[in-house]
Amino acid sequence: QVQLVESGGGLVQAGGSLRLSCAASGRTFSGYTMGWFRQGPEKERKFVAAIRWSGGRTYYADSVKGRFTISRDNAKNTVYLQMNSLQPEDTAVYYCAARGGTAVYTGDDKYDYWGQGTQVTVSS
Repeated sequence: QVQLVESGGGLVQAGGSLRLSCAASGRTFSGYTMGWFRQGPEKERKFVAAIRWSGGRTYYADSVKGRFTISRDNAKNTVYLQMNSLQPEDTAVYYCAARGGTAVYTGDDKYDYWGQGTQVTVSS
């Protein structure tokens, strides 16, 4: 059974940084695509970033490009989201997601597995 467990959220001042982690278990994730989404006050879950487990190619939403970095550690079966220059509009619950296959989708309906989410709050 696939499990995704996020950690690393918290409260940070504008301009600060946080690193989110997503510990993945339950299968081999080669051939999978891992994504980060966030859900803010608008309640729509929006794409943030994705990485192909094999090869490591990355994709970003325009709103975070240049500030956030997604990466993975094969040995630890963990995906990370390094978030720099955080702004109040980045405040949201951040979710880790996984989908079988190497196609990258920005729609949350394309992902098969989800973590429970971790809250990120950026104060001004």
